[in-house]
Amino acid sequence: MKRIVITGIGALTPIGTGKDEFWNALTTGKNGVATLVGFDVSDLRVTIGAQLKGFDPKDYIDSREIPKIDPVTQFALAAADLAVKDGIDSWDGIDRDRVGTLISTGIGGLQTIEKNIKAMDKKGARRVSPYFIPMMIGNMPSAQVSIRFGLRGPSSNVVTACATSNYAIGEAAELIRRGDADMMFAGGSEASLIPLGIAGFANMRALSTRNDDPEHASRPFDKDRDGFVMGEGGVVLILEELEHAKARGANIYCEIKSVGYSTDAHHITAPDPEGWGAKKCMTIAMEKAGIKLDEVDYVNAHGTSTPLNDRVESKAIAEVFGSRISEVAVNSTKSMVGHLLGAAGAVEAAAVALQIKNEFIHASLNFEEPEPDFKLNIVTKPENRKIRYALSNSFGFGGHNCCLAFGRVD
Repeated sequence: MKRIVITGIGALTPIGTGKDEFWNALTTGKNGVATLVGFDVSDLRVTIGAQLKGFDPKDYIDSREIPKIDPVTQFALAAADLAVKDGIDSWDGIDRDRVGTLISTGIGGLQTIEKNIKAMDKKGARRVSPYFIPMMIGNMPSAQVSIRFGLRGPSSNVVTACATSNYAIGEAAELIRRGDADMMFAGGSEASLIPLGIAGFANMRALSTRNDDPEHASRPFDKDRDGFVMGEGGVVLILEELEHAKARGANIYCEIKSVGYSTDAHHITAPDPEGWGAKKCMTIAMEKAGIKLDEVDYVNAHGTSTPLNDRVESKAIAEVFGSRISEVAVNSTKSMVGHLLGAAGAVEAAAVALQIKNEFIHASLNFEEPEPDFKLNIVTKPENRKIRYALSNSFGFGGHNCCLAFGRVD
């Protein structure tokens, strides 16, 4: 079976731009959640989020093209550019006919949709932009990145709500494994941190309302959690077959061992209360990779900070690992970056890859008091630790579950 490795990381996150800045933020416990700026929040129930700081699309995109590209695709282009700078010194010897893109978004061009609806409502149908459709459709992050770098291999988009980019990375790895590509640009992008997106999630009572205390709002698995915090950004990973990577002298972060999928078939927004789907995707991922329970050192949890998700995921992880649960380190990157929706899995995959490479596990912020029946070993202080195998969970509305299994490459 072909072995798939990560050789490039492009991170555009609320706590840092670029692999090095992102990694430094993870190691120091930087918090990306703050009071929202840049638009009027006076009518919103929730006024906090994890916004990008200092992002200027002109750093990555021709200024003439920016008005034709929704921010969700701008983020993907920026992340892809950062991934190339990190992972590809030269394109010599790389067959771009065999390099593909699977960079997904859970929601798509929401800013373009909101803007054009307002324009049509106020000034009529003729004021809808001729670029409206190609700006808002969800395949554009993959399409635009393929155009930018001349990548003519498989190009697609997977949409499974908050599990979207885990699915994208998993499927990109499978495309390489079955011989359809040598390399893939994979990950996710999301740009829905705008009034319409905030109002939608806030009105369904999914978001934290700690407006006066934003730094403590994202508190995965803590007893006093009250909802997730929306974030924005994008992460693109370069995946390739191991021998292909070695032949070009690429820097290898870690291996993607396998991917496990399951579906709750229970409810459009609530997870199965027994955690069946969460347990199943973790079990499948380990079985496919031939990983034993006592070989897993770390789980990057979906860990949204919502009452339901954290309770069910905690139960699922505890039941999967049984008597070993106290030995398995668990954290949630969302405690720092908030929840990037369709890009969440990609941010967390980048965090896992860097932690494996650097033999270090970052702290999970704001975990202060567990629930009475809580069993997870949450990492509250960063620790140096060699990680043999790691799991990363992503679960999405509709009952979509995806677990990626990662391993060291020594």
